[in-house]
Amino acid sequence: MPRFSIVVPVFKVQGFLRECLDSVLAQSYTDFEVIAVDDRSPDGCGAILDEYAARDPRVRVLHLPENVGLGRARNAALPHAGGDFLLFLDSDDTLTPGALRAIADRLEETGDPDVLVFDYARTYWWGATRRNVLARILAESGEGTFTAAERPEILELLMVVWNKAYRRDYVTEHGFVFPPGYYEDTPWTFPVLLSARRIATLDRICVSYRQRRQGNILSTTSRKHFDVHDQYERVFAYVDAHPELASWRPYLHRKMGEHCLDILAKPDRLPACDKGEFFRRTADLFRTHGAGEPVPAELRVLEGSYTGYLLRRRAAAVGDALGRRRRQARAVAARRVKRGWSWAYERRPLDPDLAVYSAFSHRGVLGDPAAIHRAARDLAPHIRGVWVVRPDQVEHLPPDIEYVLPGSLGYLRVTARATYFVNNVNWPGTLAKRPGSVHIHTHRGTPLKYMGADLRDKPGARLGLDVPQMLRRADRWDYSLVANRHSELVWDRAYPCDFTSVRSGSPRNDVLVDAKPGDGAGFRFRHGIPEDHTVVLYAPTRRDYVRGGHIDRFDLARFAEDLGEGHTLVVRLHPSLADGPARGTGLTELHRRGVLVDATDEPHVEEVMLASDALVTDYSALMFDYANLDRPIVVHADDWGAFRASRGAYFDITQDAPGHVSRSYRELAWVFASGCWRDEDSARLRAGFRARFCAFDDGRAAERVVRTLMLGEPDVRPSVPAPAAGDSEALTTSP
Repeated sequence: MPRFSIVVPVFKVQGFLRECLDSVLAQSYTDFEVIAVDDRSPDGCGAILDEYAARDPRVRVLHLPENVGLGRARNAALPHAGGDFLLFLDSDDTLTPGALRAIADRLEETGDPDVLVFDYARTYWWGATRRNVLARILAESGEGTFTAAERPEILELLMVVWNKAYRRDYVTEHGFVFPPGYYEDTPWTFPVLLSARRIATLDRICVSYRQRRQGNILSTTSRKHFDVHDQYERVFAYVDAHPELASWRPYLHRKMGEHCLDILAKPDRLPACDKGEFFRRTADLFRTHGAGEPVPAELRVLEGSYTGYLLRRRAAAVGDALGRRRRQARAVAARRVKRGWSWAYERRPLDPDLAVYSAFSHRGVLGDPAAIHRAARDLAPHIRGVWVVRPDQVEHLPPDIEYVLPGSLGYLRVTARATYFVNNVNWPGTLAKRPGSVHIHTHRGTPLKYMGADLRDKPGARLGLDVPQMLRRADRWDYSLVANRHSELVWDRAYPCDFTSVRSGSPRNDVLVDAKPGDGAGFRFRHGIPEDHTVVLYAPTRRDYVRGGHIDRFDLARFAEDLGEGHTLVVRLHPSLADGPARGTGLTELHRRGVLVDATDEPHVEEVMLASDALVTDYSALMFDYANLDRPIVVHADDWGAFRASRGAYFDITQDAPGHVSRSYRELAWVFASGCWRDEDSARLRAGFRARFCAFDDGRAAERVVRTLMLGEPDVRPSVPAPAAGDSEALTTSP
């Protein structure tokens, strides 16, 4: 008996069917059967199914003699299902890599609940991917099981059949089946969840829900959308037959009204000539099943006429338009007021003892600007430092940090009068540079991939990026900090502006250069990492050749397992991926289960590096900083050709690597299994890399910046060996 029976109803999806089946059959977890139901599809779906069944015994195909619709096609598969749990997958959707393993592990962890609810992401036909906006409900549902009464918010998730696993005995015991017609998920999902005694959740994206440009049932204009009324009649009939569920009537009454009004409001669901009838049918149903509870304000329209509904809709549209105009007028007035204040502040002289700092688009006290700020407090305490910080980051600031919010009057006041500006990204274009002010640009690391003006021939990489505007903002830089000769050459080329390069080293790397035994212990303690464990840090960068920027290069759970006992895998995604779907495809769940540590949200990456014993990365600039620690680095370059073609690179990292290079997961696993990740060749490669890219990092970079650029002391440059004979400092590129 397999663990899972995966039911796949199939109708007119020949262009997507192979991708769907491949996503299932390629799962690392193999204890399943696929029951594919050919719902008399008129295209080539039947032949594709037979092809897959012929080469994989886990696939069984049912060819129905006539088209019965999605719900009844699923019903046809149920008597043939022998798995402990049922999964339903629409034939144009896909399972994410590792989904079945994650589901199986969570079911075992929670003792085989009646229902397991997992997450999904919408994948759009133009390439975008967006995670379920209510994913937090899954994360907040706790470690154990519950009932819908204990956590009613579970019913706020998308009420579909394919984001859940169902214990087959539970389904059989209650006789759950799908009705005919559209919205067939509704009279299945509500009864299933309301009757379940044990529900569990999995905070992981397991299904990619394809948003087709055409052919999607929900975007098809048809009278079949009237089926929703019959489906809710079935829900209420189920509740009536189970008195213990009577308390759910008010909730279901409200959900029915909201659902039907949502269908009516959609422009592409109902024929225009049928909308009045749909409204009246909805109003009748709403009155029939009223539970005597007060009607929410947004549903009171159902107590009136269709004409009243239309008038209210038009009034709401007019109100929205007026509201937008009022907001626009207020915004214009506010800008004028702020500009007036700015002009007033700019008439006053610059404050020679005022410095304004920002890092990573106002994300907090971080990076090079933070290191310079700390040094200025010690060496130049008379210089007042003020940070520009986003509102959502204020709570994370140290208590002794003075800050202003972007665009506030306080921001206008300090930016109009500050003498020193320190930032690792460009200041906004609205900031006027006053004569006498000093702009210090720290950058965000040593560049491997193309930057600035070099992106002009890389349209994918500069999508949404205004290079001329970027250069106009860079025109305000007075000083550009560099950690090596390579960076100096790149910034001169990528930002053809009138600034002075300062061979200061990277201030944020001072703590790495001066690292002592025990540094990073706080990170290990917070995450429960044993002191004797070898910590491997995996830090992938984003890809410009895929929308969203993230691709799973390999199975993180497998890598953590292959590292073996006595090792801990720590993963830190690129900051631009922190809030997207990347973590939902397994990272969050693996962190929760203790398989690895997700360090993406750690504010100070320097502490994460200090806590690690080795780095695995692809093309992240983090490797240049990490090299200061003189600890092993492995470059995983399985897609170097695609990355280089889409983004461009200033040199070939596979030829000038800081350690061993792997070009497949098999090679990566071997590098660690064999121990060569820390052999003599690794040390030799790392030494050459450090000599080239850490040349100016001597542990005094922040002090050097403060003394020379703020206090005006003589420029004391780091001691750097002269290039060896034959070495060239010319910039080479790898387009």
